[in-house]
Amino acid sequence: MWRVISSHALHFRSWEEEFVVYNSLSGDTHLLGSAAAHVLLKLQHAPSDAAILAESLAPLLQTDFDEELVPEIEHLLAHLDSLALIERT
Repeated sequence: MWRVISSHALHFRSWEEEFVVYNSLSGDTHLLGSAAAHVLLKLQHAPSDAAILAESLAPLLQTDFDEELVPEIEHLLAHLDSLALIERT
């Protein structure tokens, strides 16, 4: 399971398909694509795992849910973890 580092620490701004996320804990600002931003927004509401995120995000990503989407979401989660935006629960 994954969760955001702190729901109060992340501040979002968006322009079309690009999102800027400011992490007030680290002072870092990140430019994210829509898939990464949607994952963060979902994780702000509740901790989740890659399979649940893949299923709920498939319509937003305009794709069908299948087993190939889960590894892509896992890769995205690893990237967000490396940016210190999320953590394992």
